[in-house]
Amino acid sequence: MRKFTYTEKKDTRSGFGAGLLEVGKQNPNVVALCADLTGSLKMNDFEKAFPERFFQVGIAEANMMGLAAGMTIGGKIPYTGTFANFSTGRVYDQIRQSIAYSGKNVKICASHAGITLGEDGATHQILEDMGMMRMLPHMTVINTCDYNQTKAATIAIAHHHGPVYLRFGRPVVPVFMPADMPFVIGKAIVLNQGTDVSIFCTGHLVWESIVAGEILAEQGIDAEIINIHTIKPLDEQAILTSVRKTGCAVTAEEHQINGGLGDAIAQVLVRNLPAPVEMVAVRDRFGESGTPDQLMEKYGLKAKNIVEAVHAVLRRKNNH
Repeated sequence: MRKFTYTEKKDTRSGFGAGLLEVGKQNPNVVALCADLTGSLKMNDFEKAFPERFFQVGIAEANMMGLAAGMTIGGKIPYTGTFANFSTGRVYDQIRQSIAYSGKNVKICASHAGITLGEDGATHQILEDMGMMRMLPHMTVINTCDYNQTKAATIAIAHHHGPVYLRFGRPVVPVFMPADMPFVIGKAIVLNQGTDVSIFCTGHLVWESIVAGEILAEQGIDAEIINIHTIKPLDEQAILTSVRKTGCAVTAEEHQINGGLGDAIAQVLVRNLPAPVEMVAVRDRFGESGTPDQLMEKYGLKAKNIVEAVHAVLRRKNNH
């Protein structure tokens, strides 16, 4: 098992803020809109550097999406910023009708996703967002794993023409991806080569999968760990190449079991290469208040849960 280390922990939303400032310097057509959460989305530096390109729309998320769609007609590249719940559930109609339907070049940037939002509770902890967004034609869906990857993705999506949903989070997590690694939309990253089982992971569950891989290695199980940062378009070739080698898969995500990464990978496998799959995800439940770590534990999203899923899928593979 390849050894991963980190020297610091940072929140992925800060990676978004750093990336937004950088891409703002690179491209004068980049503009930013925020729904009264400038500090939470770490958009302050962009606002200070480019006040004429920053639009505070207030608590009016549906209006923000309409404004962003309109700005693209004049050649602007709008980045919208609010919590994931308000970036999707509250404005799904506006995204579908005004952005996705006509392929508008809007970058929907969503912080505080999943249960790791923590104490704000179920009403804010959206766990359906990736499923909602990946169902929309023309929509690219990205879920980053650490500060460096979020920063790189924020910069990369400016070069992609079309609507993008970029999902990131609130808690501090290990920074382990190389700072200089370019972000390639739709290209999975093999973190560890293995032969016994494929672990496909995304977002905050990437680090948990690395920890799980180390535990499995001590047990004599050789796990291939693949960072699926782009949920749509999915890197089907990387998935099939890995499962042809290992014969089984585990998926890991901070999202409902329905509609997310697990469903997407199962769909690829059932069409091309039927194989046993176990999914680590939230099992058809709403969130609740608690610290991020307490909730990850309660909802079964820790490294130990990934290890358990690997043992379950290996039993199925060996009994097949």
